[in-house]
Amino acid sequence: MFEDGFIGKIEMLRQRAMPSLFEAMERQSQGTVAVDRDARIVWMNEKYARMLGVPDAASALGHDVEDIIPNSLLRQVVTTGQPILLDVMYFGAQRLVVSRFPLTDEDGGIIGAVGFVFYDNLQRLKPLLSELSRLEAELETARRRLNENRQPRYTLQSYVGESPACLEVKRRARLAAHHDAPILLLGETGTGKELIAQGIHGLSARAGKPFVGVNVAAIPDTLLEAEFFGAVPGAYTGVDRRGREGRFKSADGGTLFLDEIGDMPLALQAKLLRALQEQEIEPLGSDRPVKVDVRVIAATHVDLEQRIRDGRFRSDLYYRLNVLTIRLPSLREMGRGLEAIAESILQEIALRTGMPGRALTPDAAEVLARHPWPGNVRELRNVLERVCMLTDNLRLTVDDLAEALPAMRLVEAGEPAAPVPAVPATAVRPYEEAFAAFERDLLQQALEASGQRASEAAKRLGISRAAFYKKLAKAGLRAK
Repeated sequence: MFEDGFIGKIEMLRQRAMPSLFEAMERQSQGTVAVDRDARIVWMNEKYARMLGVPDAASALGHDVEDIIPNSLLRQVVTTGQPILLDVMYFGAQRLVVSRFPLTDEDGGIIGAVGFVFYDNLQRLKPLLSELSRLEAELETARRRLNENRQPRYTLQSYVGESPACLEVKRRARLAAHHDAPILLLGETGTGKELIAQGIHGLSARAGKPFVGVNVAAIPDTLLEAEFFGAVPGAYTGVDRRGREGRFKSADGGTLFLDEIGDMPLALQAKLLRALQEQEIEPLGSDRPVKVDVRVIAATHVDLEQRIRDGRFRSDLYYRLNVLTIRLPSLREMGRGLEAIAESILQEIALRTGMPGRALTPDAAEVLARHPWPGNVRELRNVLERVCMLTDNLRLTVDDLAEALPAMRLVEAGEPAAPVPAVPATAVRPYEEAFAAFERDLLQQALEASGQRASEAAKRLGISRAAFYKKLAKAGLRAK
């Protein structure tokens, strides 16, 4: 046991050492700043003020620390109560070594934070800085590759079709490219909405900037806000010390494509409306808005006006998005124009798989034109790829199509169609019900053709694995 007198000496030494330590740090550093619990500057030494280009230290007092020191992490120290003992901070082209510590009261409560800046004698830190330079080079390479992936894969020329409806789509897309207002793309699933969105981006003044697409229906509701707007460090479990960059920030300067906008939760719709109107976002866990410059193109296959009447979609967001509408026709509206689309898909399959190029016989093209194609281009691509796998014929016939899609009514050219029994009007199923049945059969076929492997089945259908699992759950199916 220590005597009371000895304990008193220790406490006296600690009380004297702390001011001495602070004075030594302040004297050795090239800059010192202190903030209160709201991260407002309450003290700065004159050396730091001169380095920052501030007229004098007094003029910095009362400002949010980020207003004076843009890359400061003192707010993070105040929020978390954790020091950052050794870090590198950039001020312009200058690289500074900094240390940051929380300040507490007698009860241990956080009352502020203090930061010390060192930029002399960095030779001692040369190994650390060399490693940092290597990591920065790797990060820059990764960012460059990511930006390459964010460039559009399609142009407006990729949208094949010469029907009046297709030509109107292209005309409106070119018109949209010359303006910066939001665009609303309407059309059934599989009609090429993302292709048109990429084509608009590629013709616009934003073509050199990122094109970022997100399928609202494929992301769980609980993650949507962070996915869209990002999150500050510590906002929720799993966010690292750098926080999370949302899709709006990733698309800054470019185009953000929001597919299946009709499935967005009401609470998030309000935040999206604010982002569109103010061109600013508020990351999860932050109370500081962040300016962004993003052009939004939204798409949906549902009737948004009906959803407004049902109370599932905000009318003000609908009017904000619906500045220019482009409706994409379904395949069953193409008639004979579908043949050009099928030929383009066959060329793409040959290039991608290395299989020989195929063409359609006139009879096969006529059969394709008569099929209703509820799955549109995705269904057509799936059928043609299946045909190419099942036959060695270079010219695809009606029989080849029959093997790939038995449900298709196949009538040889010139032969009379078999009489179709009359169907009572009461036996006709609603479109949504019929489409759900078709989609369920298509999912089952994809699973069977892929050996029950969900990833392979999703790839065959041309959709993401997350979207595939969501469709499986909706249809009451599951991969084994």
